[in-house]
Amino acid sequence: MSELFQHRARKRFGQNFLHDAGVIHRILRAIAAKEGQHLLEIGPGQGALTEGLVDSGAQLDVIELDLDLIPQLKWKFGLKPNFRLHQGDAMKFDFSTLPQAGEKLRVVGNLPYNISTPLIFHLLEHAGIIQDMHFMLQKEVVERLAAEPGNGDWGRLSIMVQYFCKVDYLFTVGPGAFNPPPKVESAIVRLAPYAEPPYPAKDHRLLERIVREAFNQRRKTLRNTLKTLLSVEDIEAVGVDPTLRPEQLDVSDFVKLANRLAELTPDS
Repeated sequence: MSELFQHRARKRFGQNFLHDAGVIHRILRAIAAKEGQHLLEIGPGQGALTEGLVDSGAQLDVIELDLDLIPQLKWKFGLKPNFRLHQGDAMKFDFSTLPQAGEKLRVVGNLPYNISTPLIFHLLEHAGIIQDMHFMLQKEVVERLAAEPGNGDWGRLSIMVQYFCKVDYLFTVGPGAFNPPPKVESAIVRLAPYAEPPYPAKDHRLLERIVREAFNQRRKTLRNTLKTLLSVEDIEAVGVDPTLRPEQLDVSDFVKLANRLAELTPDS
């Protein structure tokens, strides 16, 4: 019956459909969904991962933007009592409407490159209701998410995601696992939000501002990049060397700077 639902991947949705059974099994094993859990799959596509997630017995909500894929997903999974389909844009979706009181979501998705970063930040706004997230992303994005200080990939994305989450680069996936094959390698990442950030910021918006300003000119020293926000004396007061470049600082250093800015910004 699947020939009824021939679907050509759409470039405007960034669609590359996963078809490699070995990779699918490996992802499902990493997620290890269980009955009693509540999963959310973003962009199920043709249901490559959906089948294994539904069969786990967990409650599964899926969000799909492409209207043409809805009939296929309904035909495959619509009669499953633990499956619920939402047609819409995950970037505009209110995830807080899904879990029951005290329940946490486990989020899964093969995310198109063009929305991966904004969607991760949208999800982090709901970090309190999320247990973990497993994403297939472009490999270079996962390298940035999992980067360490001093690495060329270390930057705004690394710091802000690692402020909220423990990040684990799980494994790499080659282009041949998809139809059509993308021109780049992909990778699987696990993001697990902390119950409480290891280095709490008084105002994470100020942390975002400090990090953004610092990396706007990443080759310059902090005394230059942060001069409109903090003096050299303010930087030194929290034990950070103002002659360092932003890529040499870890998350805790940026939080110290943001908290100093919060002290100097009473109305923040």
